[in-house]
Amino acid sequence: MSDQLETEIIDKIASYADKGKGSVTRDTKLADLGIHSLELTEIIFDFEDKYGIEVDINTSDAWDTMETVGDIVDAVRALVEAKG
Repeated sequence: MSDQLETEIIDKIASYADKGKGSVTRDTKLADLGIHSLELTEIIFDFEDKYGIEVDINTSDAWDTMETVGDIVDAVRALVEAKG
């Protein structure tokens, strides 16, 4: 069951995905969506602004290892909860 945070993140990622890739879920691989590193950086900046979080240099290295949409959802959720 998804929550509002997860839904917003999935919708944002889906907006960057190549058209015709079908529905985006937690299990969708970022590589399958045609999202490039620059676009992923833009997505991260959007999440920083929207949720009032900061991705520091060490954390941003970890973003390079993200493979699925769920990985990003979990990472953003952890930063939001740590801020809380």
